[in-house]
Amino acid sequence: MSIQTMSEMTILDEKGHREPSPTTVAVAPARSSFWTRHKTLINFWLDAVLLLLFLVQAWLLTVVALVFPRDDLRSTIWGIGFADWLDGLFIVFCTFGVGVTLHVMLHWTWICGTIATRLLGRKATRDDGTQTLLGVGFLIALLHALGAAILAARLSLLTPS
Repeated sequence: MSIQTMSEMTILDEKGHREPSPTTVAVAPARSSFWTRHKTLINFWLDAVLLLLFLVQAWLLTVVALVFPRDDLRSTIWGIGFADWLDGLFIVFCTFGVGVTLHVMLHWTWICGTIATRLLGRKATRDDGTQTLLGVGFLIALLHALGAAILAARLSLLTPS
């Protein structure tokens, strides 16, 4: 615990002038959480992993789209067939999606603050939890829209008989 005098702290009176005071106040050091101590490193490594996943995904997609012949599904590259390459691409895509979701969650306060102040022109205020609820609701709506689009594709599937 450090001891500071009020005269070392900035205190302003009603008119905005400094108000000296000889009173001594004990100031306890703030306890920081794991997140506040390691926030920058967590963001850095998450971004590095996202970049790596994006590059692997781009490579897999390019191999599937450009290297495999269009009419021959029996071809292999390094002993791996077309369907296995697509499975790998899907796994990397899902992992990338989870990482992007985590990235957005870690920056949610900043995203909501930017939308509120820069896009909607509101004054900056402290979050009372409504931003989180709106974000979760928006995410649920997006996932339902994605599910509905997948279901529509599944229901429209025509198989040759």
